[in-house]
Amino acid sequence: MQQPVWLISLQDLDADARAIQLGAVAGLELAAGQNDFVGDPLRMMLAGLAEDSRRPYVIEAGGEAVGVLTLQSGAARLAGWPDDASAWLLRGFLIDRRRQGQGLGPLAAAKAVETAAKLTARLEGGEAGVVLSVNVRNAAGLAAYRRAGFVDHGEYLGGGSGPQRTMYRSFALPGSAG
Repeated sequence: MQQPVWLISLQDLDADARAIQLGAVAGLELAAGQNDFVGDPLRMMLAGLAEDSRRPYVIEAGGEAVGVLTLQSGAARLAGWPDDASAWLLRGFLIDRRRQGQGLGPLAAAKAVETAAKLTARLEGGEAGVVLSVNVRNAAGLAAYRRAGFVDHGEYLGGGSGPQRTMYRSFALPGSAG
């Protein structure tokens, strides 16, 4: 049985709880070569807290921090999407190297879409889904996003990490229009 994953919003925590979560994030480790695709987890979370459009999350499974991700509004073009307003940007997504290969990535990516849908409803935004870009050399990332229901929307050559694939998942249920 797959263990559930939870997204802990750093913005919604008090200072003490946030400090505990950031301490756990500081202990996350990247796999060899992963720094080509994603930055330092602690720096990404701190950057997320410093910018109003970003919502940083700690990914928890089994009562421990296993990764991080950020949802950002108004920035979908950074992933090769045609506009900034119709989708949340999923960025800075990583699973600790010691927990990779356990199916947590697809679960957390799907949970990010669910969370973005709730944010859109709460904030009365116009987003209809979540977009991301993933490096073409990141085979594990491409596979994980596909398992989470993201659909490839073509090549994206922006950014500094080389060729990317733009991937999108609608808030609509998989298999429905949208």
